[in-house]
Amino acid sequence: MTAPRTVRRAVTMSVASLGVFTLAACGGGGGFTSGSAPSQNTKTAGGVKLTMMIGSSGPAETKAVQDATAAWGKSSGNTVNVVAASNLDQQLGQGFAGANPPDVFYVDASKIGTYAKAGYLFPYGDQLDKSTFEDSLVQAFSYQGKFYCAPKDSSTLALQINTDLWKAAGLTDKDYPTTWAQLETVAKKLTKGNVTGLVIGNDHNRGGAFMVQAGGWLQSGGKITATDPGNVKGLQEVQKLMQAGVLKYNTQTKPSTGWGGEALGKKVAAMTIEGNWIAGGMKDFPGVKYKTVELPAGPAGKGSLMFSNCWGIAAKSKNQAAAVALVKQLITPDQQMKFAADFGVMPSTKQGLTQFEQKYPDQAAFVKAAAYAKPPINLPGLTQATTSFDSAIGAMTPQTDATKLLQAFQKNADAAASGN
Repeated sequence: MTAPRTVRRAVTMSVASLGVFTLAACGGGGGFTSGSAPSQNTKTAGGVKLTMMIGSSGPAETKAVQDATAAWGKSSGNTVNVVAASNLDQQLGQGFAGANPPDVFYVDASKIGTYAKAGYLFPYGDQLDKSTFEDSLVQAFSYQGKFYCAPKDSSTLALQINTDLWKAAGLTDKDYPTTWAQLETVAKKLTKGNVTGLVIGNDHNRGGAFMVQAGGWLQSGGKITATDPGNVKGLQEVQKLMQAGVLKYNTQTKPSTGWGGEALGKKVAAMTIEGNWIAGGMKDFPGVKYKTVELPAGPAGKGSLMFSNCWGIAAKSKNQAAAVALVKQLITPDQQMKFAADFGVMPSTKQGLTQFEQKYPDQAAFVKAAAYAKPPINLPGLTQATTSFDSAIGAMTPQTDATKLLQAFQKNADAAASGN
């Protein structure tokens, strides 16, 4: 899976401590090599034998999925072989190219358009109750108006604060920023020496939250909307913070850091913006105390970004009915809460998120953001355009013309779309 760059760094940094919400194909495992993938429609004594391919964050996630599928198999009379891919993108591509793809597999939200357009996915979303999920998750896994697959988990962005640095700056709980103006004020008070008030990742997966808070986002339905005035306002707010010297990218800290969580852990950031995978990453820094709160609202209100995978089912699978039955079991609130306990992911269902917030109140900000978060760009053919856009954001300075930067992405995205 092609993962957002900052998120991939976050996963890489944290898997040693905790299996986290997986946006990158990491972890060990076999693939479609000789003997590793049973043929489709294989009959067992009690039913069919399904193959599931996952991009696991580590042993904890792999075992949790194996246990869950084994339990379903025992009750249904079917069998599931779970393959932890070493390179999910590559191994799925090999399966799609042949006649023997896995029946069920992880699909990152950014891949939905690409896979759907290519005809790789069985669109079983009409067999699900959409109201079970937050609308942003339904949008994330829809293409050309069709809901393709069940979201398997979710994560949003929130604001993490080093509480010791917060207190040292004379700030209290009443000072947690709820507006851009308040964010500017506290970031200034927290910036001292080699500590920067706010450190974020250097791509649209972090700076994009400001765009949403200003009323914009890069995609609306089936179109790229980079030139929306809200996107300009959002990037200009990032530039304003840069100009004041109270915001840096993780690559600009001293020492340079791999992602926002590392900057927070090494105390070169007083605040950062990350997803709930930070719970695993911060276990590398046990001496750092931090608190997570909702992101400050912008001129258009609250805004965050949603990240997720879904349970994809292959269009070529001969076991689609059994695969759908398995997925329905995997998205029950009870099973999603087991996954949360085993490897740290947030549920994708509204009921599961409610239970998650009750059990893990320190992560309530992530749950609340699910109601107003925007899904990833999921249109096909935009990898190069998005990569170029992220490079431009990473090189952005207070003097950069944000309007021209966004216009360039719009032009590149439109050109890519016209070639599809």
